[in-house]
Amino acid sequence: MPEAGAVAKRVAVVPVRDGVVPLGADEAVAEAGGVALIVGTGTRAAAEALRAVVSGTLVEAGAFAPGRWARGLARALAAHHCVILPGSPDGRDLAPRLAAELGRPLLPGAVRVSDGGAEVVRWDGRVSVELAVEGPFVATLLPGVRGVHAVDGTPDLVESSADHQHAEDAASVEVLAPDPATADLAEAPRIFGAGIGLGDARAVAVMARVAAALGASAGATRAVTDADWADAERQIGTTGVVVNPELYVAFGVSGAVQHTSGLGDPAHVVSVNTDPSCPMTAMAHLGIVADAPAVLSELAARLGV
Repeated sequence: MPEAGAVAKRVAVVPVRDGVVPLGADEAVAEAGGVALIVGTGTRAAAEALRAVVSGTLVEAGAFAPGRWARGLARALAAHHCVILPGSPDGRDLAPRLAAELGRPLLPGAVRVSDGGAEVVRWDGRVSVELAVEGPFVATLLPGVRGVHAVDGTPDLVESSADHQHAEDAASVEVLAPDPATADLAEAPRIFGAGIGLGDARAVAVMARVAAALGASAGATRAVTDADWADAERQIGTTGVVVNPELYVAFGVSGAVQHTSGLGDPAHVVSVNTDPSCPMTAMAHLGIVADAPAVLSELAARLGV
């Protein structure tokens, strides 16, 4: 970093992985007046990708480790009045650790940063609040809140290193696949949908067991959730969850527009219904004209669930 007497009042800290610039990085740099500290791996490639950098310090610090990075960068950042990070996942992870190491308040979710604080938004952007602080602080800037003008010329880049400090960081022990029974329907790749044609809550429960055995999540139409045969968060449609699975299997679903408009664009749609002319079967890639509860009972018996 520059000598203390020449240090800018603001600096953007941009965490990068393998030279990939995080969401909102250019905006954070622009909000800091073009002064950036780029830390991580592939920092020079990241600096070349950033459009708003006037002067930057490149710190190759290895794999992302917010605790270690915060402790190692604290001394270099202490002279800056305002430290701004992009509101990307890594930025939001690093910012509170930097604030703790520097002993400063953290102003998260800013849409504008001033020397005396920041304007932040709360309640999903419905409320704007001006936060004033005395002294230096750390802030995260929400991506997409300001424009960025490309800086003419070549940025002034210098290479530096962080202090090698030990700090405890979380480590991934094991990555488990999500449980289809509880996974968010909006992210489920395979969904079995229960319609009112299943007849009762027992048949819906059988469908949920069959779905789980086949690695699929259980969804339902509004008629099914209104009848309390399934939880409300399992409702698919314009008044429920909008999904976009690879496979959607509809059991006893007639295919009302309020339901089908929430299905996205599944690659494969299967409809099991006694009515060969219902909208759900008409839009399906495979239509099985059969009694849905009977089909589920047979599947449950074959799967042993």
